Amino acid sequence: MSCKVYGVEAIKEMLPFRYPMLLLDRVWTEGGNKYFGLKNISINEDMFLGHFPGHPIMPGVLQVEAMFQLATLAAKPHLDPHGKLDIYLRKLERVKFRSPANPGDRLLIEIEAAEPKDGMVEVTATNRNATGVTCQAQLTIAVRERLPQVEKPVIFNDCDKRENIVMDVNKVMSYIPHRYPFLFVDYILSVEGPKVVAVKNVTHNEPIMYGYSPDYYVLSGAVQSEIVAQAGCVPTLARPENQGKLAYYLSIKRAEFFHPVRPGDQLRIEIVMPEGNSKFGRGDGRMLVDDKVVSETEMTFALIAT
Repeated sequence: MSCKVYGVEAIKEMLPFRYPMLLLDRVWTEGGNKYFGLKNISINEDMFLGHFPGHPIMPGVLQVEAMFQLATLAAKPHLDPHGKLDIYLRKLERVKFRSPANPGDRLLIEIEAAEPKDGMVEVTATNRNATGVTCQAQLTIAVRERLPQVEKPVIFNDCDKRENIVMDVNKVMSYIPHRYPFLFVDYILSVEGPKVVAVKNVTHNEPIMYGYSPDYYVLSGAVQSEIVAQAGCVPTLARPENQGKLAYYLSIKRAEFFHPVRPGDQLRIEIVMPEGNSKFGRGDGRMLVDDKVVSETEMTFALIAT
């Protein structure tokens, strides 16, 4: 059976994503509700500057983002045929990171979209490279109004950076290997037992923002889960028994995204990190703008000696 294959030119006509956040090089469908995408992974990509220097690995959440972008193509004719709405990632469930995707890999993204229900589309997704499955996930795709209007921010609140913060960005970087353009924690505000509070200031100048949706600036849902993970990894890797280790995403049990995150927002990340063993960490986190919860993530990661 012949199939229609779309290159980057056609993909950019159908999707809003641009460099460096367009994660599909070709897409095609072979009939029915199954869609396929190809992402060639190259060491020349900016993500490998910060994830991780000396150990280049495609971030797991960008594997999920590639799934979402392909799912957007499948859902758009049903949810937003006129291109007037914001198609967004409403929910992630049962995300499993099976093996790394590295420079030199060709990543095959395969999704199967269910029939629309209650204004949403459920999607089953699998990523593979030449050696097998790298990632699996269940995604829920939904639409919301585009709301370019923003509110006056609350300036200099209790979360703003002061001398009594627990860690500034230099201290953060002494414990986790993430660097530009994939470091998403500006400082750790407090650590009280298992509860960690971190802050991330969102600005238009970040590559993840200006390449994501140039006509409507919102933060990727998948990247929001990465922010929670980094906030949890910092105090975990700061423990004496874990210093010198790397933390790798193993799974996202559940993540939900409630409100768009826009440039100018100050994200307060609150995560509970129970004491674990020497091999695994687990955290339940949420992100807030002022007192509004914008997303929640339940995650597990592995601690690996370098």
